[in-house]
Amino acid sequence: MSFFRPEAKALLRRWREALVGAALLLLGAYWSLGTTPGPLSWIGLLVVLLGAALFFAGLQRGRARHGGGGPGVVQIIERRIGYFGPLNGGIVDLDTITSINFDPTEHPSSWVITHEGGPALHIPMNAEGADGLFDAFASLPGLSPGRIAAVSQQDSDRPIVLWRRSDLRKRIARLH
Repeated sequence: MSFFRPEAKALLRRWREALVGAALLLLGAYWSLGTTPGPLSWIGLLVVLLGAALFFAGLQRGRARHGGGGPGVVQIIERRIGYFGPLNGGIVDLDTITSINFDPTEHPSSWVITHEGGPALHIPMNAEGADGLFDAFASLPGLSPGRIAAVSQQDSDRPIVLWRRSDLRKRIARLH
């Protein structure tokens, strides 16, 4: 028997980074403002900065996180995204991705990843492990975490282009 309801646990898990950041922010403020000037107050200022950074990063991640329990499993290993679903799936290297779309018209809403050399990969937002896509997408050039979070919360009647590779020409394999 658990002390917390499953919904409360899911809510705490979704916003965990922001909650830890807020706790560090409060602890650092107490150390820097609530004590006499000295080494602890300077350490408190550093903890405030660390807490603020973690709090804002946690807000972005929490906005983009939609829980699990959906169809399929997502694995991200060494810049390679794998989706293993009940009806389809595939593996995509981050370096071969040509565009990422968010399709709110699918049920559940999905990320549509097009890449070189294969069909588009449709990954439901609530697939198990889909939270890791936030970090994978954020590593693409020109794509900010704030944009990922904003697009994932938009309510639209058509797919939204999240990112498109600027150079769509075929890459030339070089020997040196």
